Amino acid sequence: QVQLVESGGGSVQAGGSLRLSCVASGYTFSRNWMGWFRQYPGKEREVVAVIYTGGDSTYYADSVKGRFTISQDNAKNSVYLQMNSLKPEDSAMYYCAADPRKPLERYNPNYYNLWGRGTQVSVAS
Repeated sequence: QVQLVESGGGSVQAGGSLRLSCVASGYTFSRNWMGWFRQYPGKEREVVAVIYTGGDSTYYADSVKGRFTISQDNAKNSVYLQMNSLKPEDSAMYYCAADPRKPLERYNPNYYNLWGRGTQVSVAS
């Protein structure tokens, strides 16, 4: 059974840190694109960070550059999102995704085949 499971969300004060984890099972983790996306209530899901597990290529949304770091551990079938200097506007449901149908659309959540159920991040001002 193919699935992604996120964890690590929680409630923190502005300026604090969280580390999100995504564990994949029943899926070929290596040499694939994986991403972190977030969704605000009533809004469309948006890209936060993307990584290519076969070459350590990464991408970050402008809003999180310098604060968030995406990383991988292929042996553990896991991808992580280290979130530092958190701001209230980072509060959202965060989702792990994998296997975009079109690699050129790897920043577009509509093209991902696999999704986790999400983990909530809340940042108080």
